[in-house]
Amino acid sequence: MANKGLFASAIAKLMPAADTRNREGAPAYAYGPEHKLAQLAATGTLADNFYGAGETQLADVLEAARACDPYFVAQAAVYARRSGAMKDMPALLAAWLTVADPDLAVAVFDRVIDNGRMLRNFVQIMRSGQVGRSSLGSRPKRLVQGWLEQASMPQLMAATGKDPSLADIVRMVHPKPADAARRAFYGWLIGRPYDVAALPAEIVAFEAWKADRSLPLPAVPFEWLTAFPLTAEDWAVLATRIGWQALRMNLNTLARNGAFDVKGVTEAVAGRLADADAIAKVRPMPYQLMVALGQAREGVPCKVRAALEEALEQSLARVPKVPGNVVVCPDVSGSMSSPATGYRKGALSTVRCIDVAALVAAAMLRTNRDTRVIPFEQGVVKLKLDPRARVAVNAAKLAAIGGGGTNVSAPLAALNLLRERVDLVVIVSDNESWVDATRRGATATMREWDELKRRNPAARLVCIDIQPHGTSQAPQGRADILNVGGFSDAVFDTIARFVSGEARDWVSIVKQTEV
Repeated sequence: MANKGLFASAIAKLMPAADTRNREGAPAYAYGPEHKLAQLAATGTLADNFYGAGETQLADVLEAARACDPYFVAQAAVYARRSGAMKDMPALLAAWLTVADPDLAVAVFDRVIDNGRMLRNFVQIMRSGQVGRSSLGSRPKRLVQGWLEQASMPQLMAATGKDPSLADIVRMVHPKPADAARRAFYGWLIGRPYDVAALPAEIVAFEAWKADRSLPLPAVPFEWLTAFPLTAEDWAVLATRIGWQALRMNLNTLARNGAFDVKGVTEAVAGRLADADAIAKVRPMPYQLMVALGQAREGVPCKVRAALEEALEQSLARVPKVPGNVVVCPDVSGSMSSPATGYRKGALSTVRCIDVAALVAAAMLRTNRDTRVIPFEQGVVKLKLDPRARVAVNAAKLAAIGGGGTNVSAPLAALNLLRERVDLVVIVSDNESWVDATRRGATATMREWDELKRRNPAARLVCIDIQPHGTSQAPQGRADILNVGGFSDAVFDTIARFVSGEARDWVSIVKQTEV
């Protein structure tokens, strides 16, 4: 056959030519500032990853923010926090707005800075100088003061951590205590004189427990308690007391401190994790449970791991069913073995990009039983999955493939070779395709998609970029293509909204956010 690159059809020549290079130096399409900001805000972790450093991602976010209307930046901050459950990125954008548009910063502050952890993130970012100032300034200081003054005592007590600590923040902004209890709490927190009789009951119990460890564990954040030596029995009590999400995230800690050696604790923890009512109330997302499974160490009992798997299965009830002939294409190339949240000291996830791609494929297969799964690296990898198997089993099969170069167009070429009928193709990758690099014109992915569209005019393409860097193998702005950045569980709803016609692209989804 003649060289397709030289003798392309007239229709192919009308396709948009690649306008940038990806991190592998291969042709790609650049995102506009709004699209780039939306993806990074909703999915960026500001950590080093396979293709770039956290500093580069920070620079990309700030550059995109400067190129966007501040109102869109505000929408992205709120969306990233409310829909994406992100932490660092929303706080960064809220901090940036204090310089770019202080009125918008005020408008979004309470919707983005919604707990003590987020408050600490905001103050840390402001003081770093990365957004153009190295101190809080008068208006941001009033915002922080207002948060402290309106927060409940449990919210204040839950603001654990350091650099800055809650005590550091109180010393910085000098909040006005509304009553004697709050005044006493602030004094106790920062080491100033306080009225012991006015202290909240929880603090009184905590101080008494510190003096006499034979007393029952006080009802304070468990981080306060874990700063002191605890017995296995103490940890056993905490296993029944902490919240469901905290329990999910601290299984290794419980195992390391002997909690599961205490009679009845293994059964109690497993029961809590698999409890249908608790899962319905907390609404954990599949990715969160995949993280917990991936991080569970050898000391976590099999019964507890099985409960996590059961919780994962129950969480899939919220993955929407998509009509038509669905094909999911997980990238299993070598670069997908990097941590999904990047490389960052003290925050390294054991869940890899390939695990996330496998989860998306297995979850779609569970709710859409006729879904075809076509893994790819340099070419298509043959693998048969059982739609009735547990998600963790199918995800493990996919994740075990790993290796080879990235060729995003490979599954589309395979579909074209067999002249398959397709309604939706979902590609889950890090998007750094280079095996199929073209010398000129459109990317190989777009050429294959164009051919598939001629047979299936109503078909739609979703490209999920697990670690977005601002480029794609398919251009933005087309009604039949959706580029989604990141790996949050909101991706499933995003796909359903796109297929139903409710949302045209990632930017339009963010622009539906109220500020």
